[in-house]
Amino acid sequence: MGRVETFATLPMWVGFIAFVVAVLALDLYMLGGRRAHRVSPREALFWALAWATLATLFGLLMWWFLDATASRAVANQKTLEYFTGYLIELSLSADNMFVFSLIFTYFAVPPELQRRVLLYGVLGAIFMRIGMILAGVWLLTQFAWLFYVLGAFLVLSGIKMLTAAGRQPDIAQNPLVRLMRATMRITKEYHGQAFFVQIHGMRYATPMFVVLLLIEATDVVFAVDSIPAIFAVTTDPFIVFTSNIFAIMGLRALYFLLANLVDRFHYLKYGLAVVLMVIGAKMLAAQWVHVPVHWSLGVIGVVLAASIGASLALPKRTATANRNEVKKSQPGEQP
Repeated sequence: MGRVETFATLPMWVGFIAFVVAVLALDLYMLGGRRAHRVSPREALFWALAWATLATLFGLLMWWFLDATASRAVANQKTLEYFTGYLIELSLSADNMFVFSLIFTYFAVPPELQRRVLLYGVLGAIFMRIGMILAGVWLLTQFAWLFYVLGAFLVLSGIKMLTAAGRQPDIAQNPLVRLMRATMRITKEYHGQAFFVQIHGMRYATPMFVVLLLIEATDVVFAVDSIPAIFAVTTDPFIVFTSNIFAIMGLRALYFLLANLVDRFHYLKYGLAVVLMVIGAKMLAAQWVHVPVHWSLGVIGVVLAASIGASLALPKRTATANRNEVKKSQPGEQP
């Protein structure tokens, strides 16, 4: 039987989760999170920089702790794994921005309500990823061959993403949307920030609830790719989880900062597909070729920089054409 290895103690897990919950509570109850409002570029920039700073400080604090309690070599290795995992998660999760934009456009979500939906989406993502990460690490310790299965899965996912990079998903044909339309009473209009309302004595879901479930489902789908990708770098569940959470929290702020520029990064999907294939190939070849973590970090950084640079240097002629074609239909009709 295998054993999950991590330097983190139970108080570290509890402390980190308590820290994240405290920051979310601060956002929700003291910094306007409960009030519907349009997120300004200044507010988005503040939170993006705040989470990037917190992620960096956490990595430095982890290095200091390990240097004092283990050794300099262990501190350097674990910290490098953390920052590499953070970059992988942040880059792969960036693909969520494209889907978020499509969902918000299709359901015509008012800008002042988008922050609320993403905040609850993050809360759900935290709890889901705890279970997915711990289950993944446990399975890898029990069945070593799954490491190669995940590698093949990432290669195939990268190929699929590469072939579909030029197409947008059809929200109307999403199985979850079709299921909710067939089984739930859904109003046509939004009712403020409410997820459910009573109309003529009957309970109806609002489009806000449909959008929230789609956001949660989107995170699960992307986690299936991004979490195995970190396993190519480390199987320490604490590093996997902390890098995941900092990336997710940073992504929420980045979405509002770059929401109007999402279509500008039209080559980013190709870069992310290449990253998945490279990481998958690294996992498949692990038995014969050892690729240092800092090499992985360098390759990922170069691929992402190249795809972003190509997007800016070669702007898409019809950057917003597809978005304008999206029907702003609603998931139901109010009685």
